[in-house]
Amino acid sequence: MMRWDALYVGITRKKVNWVIDLDVRSFFDKVNHDWMIRFVEHRIGDRRIVRLIQKWLKAGVMEQERWIETEEGTPQGSVISPILANLYLHYVLDLWVDQWRRKKATGDVIIVRYADDAVLGFQYQDEAKRFLRELQERMGKFGLELHPEKTRLIEFGRYAAERRKQRGEGCPETFKFLGFTHICGTNRKTGYFTIIRQTISKRRAARLKQLHAELRRRLHDSLADTVKWLQSVVRGYFQYHAVPGKEKSLGQFRTHVLRLWLRQIRRRSQRNCWTWERFLERLGGLLPEVCILHPYPTERFDAKHPR
Repeated sequence: MMRWDALYVGITRKKVNWVIDLDVRSFFDKVNHDWMIRFVEHRIGDRRIVRLIQKWLKAGVMEQERWIETEEGTPQGSVISPILANLYLHYVLDLWVDQWRRKKATGDVIIVRYADDAVLGFQYQDEAKRFLRELQERMGKFGLELHPEKTRLIEFGRYAAERRKQRGEGCPETFKFLGFTHICGTNRKTGYFTIIRQTISKRRAARLKQLHAELRRRLHDSLADTVKWLQSVVRGYFQYHAVPGKEKSLGQFRTHVLRLWLRQIRRRSQRNCWTWERFLERLGGLLPEVCILHPYPTERFDAKHPR
């Protein structure tokens, strides 16, 4: 969650005019085992742990009741996969970006990454293009490849809208990172540049679809059990998406959940007397109310000198 805020602060406080939305093609399927073990050995001195990770990587997969050994990639859905992904890309990407920024960049460069999802910001377009070319070569050395369609260089930042307007182009492009669409915008109170973060609509729609299916499965569960489950669902959604300025979006999600719940209650009996108003009065208050749970990014990453 802090990575959204790190990205927000990086773009707003540094001279970022161009953004690379990075996508590694089939990363978890393409991780090279030999390189992975070398990276693990560099961090872990206990040979027993290293052998355990080797066995984890070689666990294989079951396809049509046949076991197939895995020669590359990490186990899909495994609890260790995100950890190994972060370790692998720390050496392949993070350390290399830091060296590139120190030795070759003349303007500001930022990087925010989680597992194989990364966003980089640049002050100059030519440096961003040069970096992208060299990054493709770097990835190839470790058995990885940038997705040619999903990896994009876009104009983004405090001057993007103004410059594109002068050239007769449309609004700045947007990019997605960790469940949010990031949009160039302005603060209504101050008029200054800000980044608007909106929950990806497809993900919210998919979550509501799953919730609808689960409510149908729980059609004959007790009201108390359904309430307890719905409370956990809404609370969990808020814990991830309740960023400042998203009160309206969170309220819409909560209303959708309530309407799905009312539909389930109406299906439980042919003699239905539940209206929307009566439902809100009797049961609507049982779900968590909209509440912003995350601080403003500048508060979370407000670095100050000790003096």
